[in-house]
Amino acid sequence: MKLLKDILFGVSLSAVSGDTNCLVNAVCFDSRKVSLDDVFVAIKGTITDGHNYIETAINSGAKAIVCETMPEVLVNGVTYVEVRNGNSALAIMASNFYDTPSKNLKLVGITGTNGKTTISSLLFQLFKKAGFKVGLISTIKIMVDEVEHKTTHTTPDALTINKHLSLMSDAGVEYCFMEVSSHGIHQKRTEGLVFEGAIFTNLSHDHLDYHKTFAEYRDTKKVLFDNLSKKAFALTNLDDKNGEVMLQNTKAKKYTYALKSYADYRAQILENRFDGQLLKVNEQELWTKLIGHFNAYNMLAIFATAELLGLENLETLRLLSELDNVDGRFQYYISKEKITAIVDYAHTPDALKNVLETINTLRTGNENVITVVGCGGDRDKSKRPVMGNIAAEMSNKAIFTSDNPRTEVASVIIEEMEAGVEPQNFRKILSIENRKQAIKTACQFAEANDIILVAGKGHETYQETNGERVDFDDFKIVKELLTDLNK
Repeated sequence: MKLLKDILFGVSLSAVSGDTNCLVNAVCFDSRKVSLDDVFVAIKGTITDGHNYIETAINSGAKAIVCETMPEVLVNGVTYVEVRNGNSALAIMASNFYDTPSKNLKLVGITGTNGKTTISSLLFQLFKKAGFKVGLISTIKIMVDEVEHKTTHTTPDALTINKHLSLMSDAGVEYCFMEVSSHGIHQKRTEGLVFEGAIFTNLSHDHLDYHKTFAEYRDTKKVLFDNLSKKAFALTNLDDKNGEVMLQNTKAKKYTYALKSYADYRAQILENRFDGQLLKVNEQELWTKLIGHFNAYNMLAIFATAELLGLENLETLRLLSELDNVDGRFQYYISKEKITAIVDYAHTPDALKNVLETINTLRTGNENVITVVGCGGDRDKSKRPVMGNIAAEMSNKAIFTSDNPRTEVASVIIEEMEAGVEPQNFRKILSIENRKQAIKTACQFAEANDIILVAGKGHETYQETNGERVDFDDFKIVKELLTDLNK
């Protein structure tokens, strides 16, 4: 148990009623998880308001309540603390409760629209291969060295983050690589964390359902860099027009990487094939299994980060050449009939364009490119017609299907994708709402040497409709279908 006043250290307080010298057992923001002697933090969320559950938390044994608005009736024996921002308070309290675990390891945050999962996951692989104990907090999973923990968000809630950083600290982890989403930054989930450095990958059309404007989306990402200390490093992609913006107000040491611009870390693509690409990285050659110019950026960011964290360059290049692709990121399978199926998480216009550009660069021109793609429900609607047009324009055949419809009607989402297709490309599109049937149709269309791209869900092993998740693995399904067709 810890003293409430110690857990509140650094939190901006507006008012206090009761004794902050009391001992509390745990910090909770979900009233359903509150037990005897806990402190309940009432969060004003996008769907529910935690203030409506203060009474429930007290009935479950909460000894203290942290809230933005004091209740009209205060219960005797319960300490009430009014704060300016519940999310910020929760993040700082979580860090304090777990004894600021981020101070005990070198934590690097990766932010941007695309590339976060690849960079964080491969940095984890790289430093493991280099002999270190490493942690990972990503869209796919949380790793405490060798132990895997499931995750449901790109950037988990502040309690989950600090809990796992504490486990990492206890396990002797030296480095941790963490995806930092715009949602996570905006909701203060990373407040109170001590970062060794931050990486900016790129910025393109995404999450405008949440941030409303591109400027707000960009400026939210920038907060990660604004909050870095002068001891940290800030690494940014100079080829992205927003790259320099990230560095404007940071106190951290500034570093840049690029393929097209003059930067501290530069790379050139010498050769690109389906089985990998040859890069020149700061005058040294590197063969990597990861293909495409977007992965050239990723590898360059990883190389730069490794050097900034003290790894020797030649050893880093050797280890980079051994790294395997991340699940659901240009993950491919070649059938006996020489049909290549590629599964990729591309769920933004820019990511889809990057993947299709890579495919079209590698193909000889005699193959057909068949793209199966959908757009998620309850997410940014404005990208749907754009993605529909990109898929139709850059493929020989595009099959529009469901992604994770969530609470929306899948057929309506597909219609919004169709609306963006230019008239000359109408003949190339086909709409099949059932995703498995859409993938099966693509497999039936494909002939020897053709390329099937299944985009949008990548590593996900489920499909979500109206709050229910059913098993659905794009890579597993397309592999099984191609195998069955070849029997």
